[in-house]
Amino acid sequence: MNGCSWKTLLVGSVLLNVFLLGGIAGGAWRWLAVRSEPQAQATQRVALRFATEELSPQRQQQFAQALKSSRREGRQFARDGRDGRREVLDLLAAPQLDRNAIDAALTRTRTADTALRAQIESGVVDFAATLTPEERVKFVEGLEKRGQWRLPAQSQKQPPMQPQNAVSEASGAQ
Repeated sequence: MNGCSWKTLLVGSVLLNVFLLGGIAGGAWRWLAVRSEPQAQATQRVALRFATEELSPQRQQQFAQALKSSRREGRQFARDGRDGRREVLDLLAAPQLDRNAIDAALTRTRTADTALRAQIESGVVDFAATLTPEERVKFVEGLEKRGQWRLPAQSQKQPPMQPQNAVSEASGAQ
């Protein structure tokens, strides 16, 4: 090999190594940045089963069992809803659009979805009935952050503000 090809090989090798080191450094930085943000991990836990995070492990397990039982009992409703959605898609893809059949399938799907939701909500209320008042407050706070009762961030409970009139009357009374 002549001197020019050695230089080309050397420059290519250096560029490849710099690229690899940059990738490794960027990956390590990202990994460390995500590990140091516990808030980012907490915001991803929005499933209903995480509503009991503030309760004891025993209560968490009881809630998981209650949720599992409610879902098991509502399995047929879930299947009916899934089948109904599949039927709606099939009817929409048909060459002739049959509006009455689509509306009927949508009605059946909504009915199944509503029944499943009622089944799960009933299980949640049954579990809440077993809690002490203090545990129930923690449970409600968990429900506000997770599950289908989740409130938007700005709607979550905030300390009540005094009305403007009460503030002006209090300052005028002095």
